[in-house]
Amino acid sequence: MNGTQWIIFILIVQIIHFLGTWKLYIKAGRKAWEAAIPIYNGIVLMKIINRPWWWVLLLFLPIINLLMFPVVWVETIRSFGKNKLWDTWLVILTLGFYIYYINYFEDVKYIEDRSLKPKTGLGEWVSSIVFAIVAATFVHTYFIQPYVIPTGSLERTLRIGDFLFVSKFHYGARVPMTTLAAPMVHDTLPVLKSRSYIADVNPETYKSSWKNKLQLPYLRLPGFNTVKKNDIVVFSLPSDTLYQFFKAEKAVKKPIDKKSNYVKRCVGTPGDSLAVIDGFVHINGKKLQLSDRAKVMYDYTIYSQKGVSSRLLAQVDASDYYRKYITSNLDQNQYNALAPFVLGANRTDDGKIELVTEEKGIPTDVIRQLRLSLTEEKPRSRIANLTDEMVTELRNNKSIDSVVRTNEKKGVYGGAYPQKPNLYPWNNDNFGPIYIPEAGATVEINSKTIPLYKKIIRDYENNEVQVKGQKVYINGQESNSYTFQQDYYWMMGDNRDHSEDARTWGYVPADHIVGKPVFLWMSFDNFDEGLSNWRPRWERIFTTVGGSGKPVSYLIYFLIALGAWFVFDFFRKRKKKAE
Repeated sequence: MNGTQWIIFILIVQIIHFLGTWKLYIKAGRKAWEAAIPIYNGIVLMKIINRPWWWVLLLFLPIINLLMFPVVWVETIRSFGKNKLWDTWLVILTLGFYIYYINYFEDVKYIEDRSLKPKTGLGEWVSSIVFAIVAATFVHTYFIQPYVIPTGSLERTLRIGDFLFVSKFHYGARVPMTTLAAPMVHDTLPVLKSRSYIADVNPETYKSSWKNKLQLPYLRLPGFNTVKKNDIVVFSLPSDTLYQFFKAEKAVKKPIDKKSNYVKRCVGTPGDSLAVIDGFVHINGKKLQLSDRAKVMYDYTIYSQKGVSSRLLAQVDASDYYRKYITSNLDQNQYNALAPFVLGANRTDDGKIELVTEEKGIPTDVIRQLRLSLTEEKPRSRIANLTDEMVTELRNNKSIDSVVRTNEKKGVYGGAYPQKPNLYPWNNDNFGPIYIPEAGATVEINSKTIPLYKKIIRDYENNEVQVKGQKVYINGQESNSYTFQQDYYWMMGDNRDHSEDARTWGYVPADHIVGKPVFLWMSFDNFDEGLSNWRPRWERIFTTVGGSGKPVSYLIYFLIALGAWFVFDFFRKRKKKAE
């Protein structure tokens, strides 16, 4: 729905409001015409129901208004003596149209000095819950959103199990586009595991469905920052996304604000020329200097004539390496018990059994319980995922002969964007150069360049694109150039060899930006191994995401302040009671 259509829709709502309330306005001592003037009628209604004028603003905020309209309906009928429980349910279940019946068929009287305090304990409890939900939804939608890191694409900068507060006001909050949605949830309702919004997800009917006619156009509130290189950014995944995050099924097309949220580092901004050379990002021909808090990881091959032990890799906190255990005997029951820890099993040439696991291996207590005799291999070379600090520590170890970074060779296609190996044989380590579009910029369009920009022109800027031989047609017209309508960004994970990012699915449009992670309030190790295995990472709790230098935990200061408040509150209440 475009701006004009939304204005017409709002005017229709105003007409419905006028026809259903003008007599009530008169009974409240106001003029009938006051019920017909947009916005002003809301301010007058707030006076009638003895509520603050700024409630009118909440009625125009998407998602918040879904909560506020029922509240205003109930307050309206109660201002005219309709206080019974069935009156409340009736006005809610009829979506406010019960007010029409009261307006035309009930001889009600206006209660000017109506008490706003709930008459029962239950009423007070419900009132408090409603207020809390509205306030929380307002903050969640327009200011700060809690977020948890579910994948390792930013390891070790941000870790799986980090709980963040994501600021939406830094870049300016994106006004919700999907107007009919449950508050404080993203795309899926908890417990029910069903869609939390009303919109068509069928790609064939996405543009024509009446449900999507209620979509708001893209609008972002003013912010005080712009997305810069090195910023860690939360954004809506540009490519077609899953119906539910982490549930394996066919991808579907969702409204922008209901796509799965991803978090990556911005390494390229509008107008940049970006290339990845031997794994390192270069912007406009110069190597990108990352923040000192960026813990970039790459795969390395570690060599040692004495063998590379898992204990040594664990000491430096390496990740994404495999361990192999050898045993001579293993029955089916034992294997079934090992299944949660084992990736696979092989029979060696000498008849023994080889068990392959991830870096955590097989727990010692499990081995003892099953009475197994296992010997772990200590191969001369192993591949592991390492930060620069880990690499330095291993190279300083006398038992290690060499640590060499693995690289995909230049010119060897590795499934990278735009997935055209004949034209662009790129991979994760050697990619580009590629231009990152900015709003208003014009590029040449031909059969060679169209793969780079087709998704932008067609999916993000809603044009029809056809390629016939060597000619490109946009909206039915032969085109040799295109001017971009919005800015685009290039997002990559710090865990470079284990991150699905822009190298796979391309550009991130400006209208997909969600916010900026600013504060890490909780962090758990073993996050993906069940609640009972969670272990707090105390050094990460209450730390900032941005800034430079080693992150400092403010947990102790928070606990001191919290304790001081409880002491102050205790003596304040004690003094008040004595008085």
